[in-house]
Amino acid sequence: MQLAVPPPVTVVIDRHDDAIHTHTALAAHHPPSGRITLHPGPGTTSETGLAHDLLAALGKPPLLPGRFPAGRQPAWEAATAWMTALPVTRLTVLRAHRLTARRAMRLLQLHALTGIHLTLVCHRPHLPAALQQALRTADYSVTADFEAARRHYYGTPIAEPPPADEPARPAIRWLTLPALDRLISYDSPRPCAAPCTPTPIVFRHRTPPAPLTPHTAQRVAHRLHGASAHPRLAAALATALFTGASLQQLATARPRDYDDAAATLGLHDRARYTDGCAAYPVPPWAHVFLRAAACFARLISGEDTELLAAPGDRAHLLRLAETARLRPPQPPAARRTGPAGRVEWDWRERQEAKRYEAMLAVRARPSRG
Repeated sequence: MQLAVPPPVTVVIDRHDDAIHTHTALAAHHPPSGRITLHPGPGTTSETGLAHDLLAALGKPPLLPGRFPAGRQPAWEAATAWMTALPVTRLTVLRAHRLTARRAMRLLQLHALTGIHLTLVCHRPHLPAALQQALRTADYSVTADFEAARRHYYGTPIAEPPPADEPARPAIRWLTLPALDRLISYDSPRPCAAPCTPTPIVFRHRTPPAPLTPHTAQRVAHRLHGASAHPRLAAALATALFTGASLQQLATARPRDYDDAAATLGLHDRARYTDGCAAYPVPPWAHVFLRAAACFARLISGEDTELLAAPGDRAHLLRLAETARLRPPQPPAARRTGPAGRVEWDWRERQEAKRYEAMLAVRARPSRG
């Protein structure tokens, strides 16, 4: 991943620890306008804890599900991926005088990777030694002028009511989406080992998923943003909605298969369990998820890794969908096999398997005559 050319870091000196600095910076926090104010939680000095605080400031649950190499949760990689993909341009960090040198370096690395405007608010008359040490490698300026900080760095407070459709949590009522019918499927395509340039999708063996209406797409995106901090899982579920692909086929995508400029995503299927290797058009609402997933994958492992969820992530992916209250069409109450209230993900697959078995049974009957 190439480093961006970041603007100089700004250090605001709040020599008297005046509450107006904290209140103004917090009031300016408005992710839709590209402004994030990070107020680190007290009582911790861990780097991962600061990344969790940043994910929470982005409106995401801080914990990432799944198992990771060496047991290290890639929280900073996830935060960097979302900061890169979302229209975030400014990050203000309060209580910067309490940052350890390692925590400050993490923020400076984030600044270098994303190119954001980084403002560190030091509520002391002078820079502490740890912050001075970290800033040795950075281009920075210092100001003690509150009005300048308010105008140029904190931003103007924006007061707006929460969306009427989602007043408290992203999971209010179920959205039933037919495109999720094949998420759990019995097909088993594999990634292409050799270089492959998929051609535009032509749906021959299955019905193309109906595009989401603008209102539904907005609701889905809002729910996915609030339900998970994991870029791969969020992108996998978003991709299932515009491709109608199974988890196995979603797992064939690599970072190079997403072309942001062309707005396409390649999925692979050389054995043609479905419609072969194909490039799918990516709707505008889904781009942010794929950008975050591509950035996350490159930060974690490079180009030769899954762009989206892997087959082993099935339980985490279904849990994310249910947290966001997204599900495929459900069977009638009389035909349910599980308890009431539980999502049946494989109902369509079971129905197709029964029809196929019935067809084979008819063909196997001996003819009379």
